Amino acid sequence: MTNHAINTTGARLRRWIALAALALGSAAASHGAVPEAPAAVQVPGYFRMHLGSFDVTALYDGHVDLDAALLGGAARPTIDAALAGAFQGRAMPLQTAVNGYLVRTGTHLILVDTGTAKLFGDHLGFLLKNLQAAGHAPADIDTVLLTHLHPDHAGGLLTADGRMAFPNAQVFVPKADADYWLSRAAAAAAPQDKQALFGMARDAVAPYLAAGRLTLFAPGAALREGVRALPAPGHTPGHTAYLFSSATQRLLVWGDIVHNAAVQFPHPEVSIEFDADQARAIATRRALLGEAASNRWWVAGAHLPFPGLGRIGSGSDGGYRWVPVEYGPVHERP
Repeated sequence: MTNHAINTTGARLRRWIALAALALGSAAASHGAVPEAPAAVQVPGYFRMHLGSFDVTALYDGHVDLDAALLGGAARPTIDAALAGAFQGRAMPLQTAVNGYLVRTGTHLILVDTGTAKLFGDHLGFLLKNLQAAGHAPADIDTVLLTHLHPDHAGGLLTADGRMAFPNAQVFVPKADADYWLSRAAAAAAPQDKQALFGMARDAVAPYLAAGRLTLFAPGAALREGVRALPAPGHTPGHTAYLFSSATQRLLVWGDIVHNAAVQFPHPEVSIEFDADQARAIATRRALLGEAASNRWWVAGAHLPFPGLGRIGSGSDGGYRWVPVEYGPVHERP
């Protein structure tokens, strides 16, 4: 290309750039200033995946801020190092998700845990809203499985005015948990700061009991096809995990086995003060971590970072690694 051609081409490019800038400026002027930022809201809190022929939807209820001092069972430097590796620490609250899980089996629409409603403030209680955003009405659910009767799992059974949030559901509760949390004698013997938890549990199940929609089950009981209850005691007396099976796929919805992923996967010996029987909770955690890892099960955790779905890999020194699900499209079934 000659110098004349180069100069001519350069002049044309400069004119095009100038005209483009003028056009953009005119467009901006005609449309006013840069639009204001959208409202400070997050996307709806649901996430879908397939499990064999089942459909699984994680539902975000909100979060609680936990104090790192609640974690114990290992040397403080060990806990602090694990927190630091996840950009957490004792000087800051540990943001802890509260998740529920909806499973469509083809025969049943099953919700595992119901969230907190508004029992503990406005940072929780979004499960129903996210259920509806995911395309489901509360009345569509025919089965509710509770891992235990703590209020962040059973509180969402009720609407704000005390009615059944899931009017067409049969609610399944582990008998050992009901025997404890629904017992007025156990409540009277509990420390004063725990008394309210018993009342919340009684209130949550009361309308379902009155309507004949509450089922208490013992370990090994048949619940729904493709669903098996696995005793997971320690966090509460009757704490239970649910294993969903479809084709070759398995999903373990395990409730409160882990409260802090950064610490308790690499250090399963770390417990939390909320565990009623800490030694038993540690033994249960070790057993379920080992079983889920060796069988390559999917896991769903109520207090794992949303959506709380993933798998477990082997770590070092008897620990484990959390491998969260990867975001991706959910394909329509044929």
